[in-house]
Amino acid sequence: MKRVIEDIKTGEWKQIYLFTGSEDYLKLQYRDKLIQALMPEGDTMNLSRFQGKGQDVREIISLGETMPFFAERRMIVLEDTGFFKNSCGDLADYLERIPEYLYLLFVEQEADKRGKLYKTVKKLGRIVEFGVQDDRTLTRWILGMLKREGKKITQKDMELLLLHTGNDMSNIEREVDKLLCYTMGREIITEEDIRAVCTVRTTNKIFDMVRAVTERNQKKALDLYYDLLALKEPPMRILFLIARQFRQLLQVKELAGEGMDQAGIAAALGIQGFVVRNCLGLARNYTKEMLKQAEEDFTQAEEDVKTGKLGDVLSVELLIVKYSMQNG
Repeated sequence: MKRVIEDIKTGEWKQIYLFTGSEDYLKLQYRDKLIQALMPEGDTMNLSRFQGKGQDVREIISLGETMPFFAERRMIVLEDTGFFKNSCGDLADYLERIPEYLYLLFVEQEADKRGKLYKTVKKLGRIVEFGVQDDRTLTRWILGMLKREGKKITQKDMELLLLHTGNDMSNIEREVDKLLCYTMGREIITEEDIRAVCTVRTTNKIFDMVRAVTERNQKKALDLYYDLLALKEPPMRILFLIARQFRQLLQVKELAGEGMDQAGIAAALGIQGFVVRNCLGLARNYTKEMLKQAEEDFTQAEEDVKTGKLGDVLSVELLIVKYSMQNG
């Protein structure tokens, strides 16, 4: 990100950029910054956008070969095209010889680093990966938003806010906006405010359900499962999220067993510090062997659903029952 900011400040741009990664908020922010820096406001003649899969590479190349209309530059923005998941050799070859007036920006969720197109962009342009931000970065960002509005929040309530919102920056911004409106006329944002207006994400309900399972609170675990079904969450997505949570418990337990501290685990797994703290607490209720067995059970359950041996709702329910039994 710093290199893109430096490019914009100095005016020494690369002709090809690839923005990739799971943090859409930052990708779109920097996409807009780069477009604003390269193209005069309102210049729709020389700015072209392509979005989604199925784009015609020949059309893109043809447009790239078209001289800009009364301007120094032509810019083409390509988003979520899937070009970086296949070889796309023609486009990679074209990047080797693009005209001096042409600037290309690719914005993708994923990119295969082994592919020819990725390697070509890496050689000729600039690749920026926008990953999930850690809790320290998110906290600073939220505090900045609150400070601009004259608001304050305790560290404990900040953790509660992040527990509600998750680490998706777009979602955080929406929830903070709701809090600002709700607390208009007051300086301090409290736990009660957060619980009153912030939406709990499905993934957080999953975590609550896993906690209930690990605490052998079968009734609560099943009640939360039925709540998720009532929210129209597909059982197989719930299974996926449970499996991911148990996998995270195993990873945290293994790293802690190797002597790694909380901050090190958070950095290694790319998750927030308070999530590590919660996982460490939950993981104490299981041995590594039990967590590995859980992974096998989740895989088998998915296979049973796919082959028609069990219905999806029942399959997940049986797993919840198994791992929340009092005798473990």
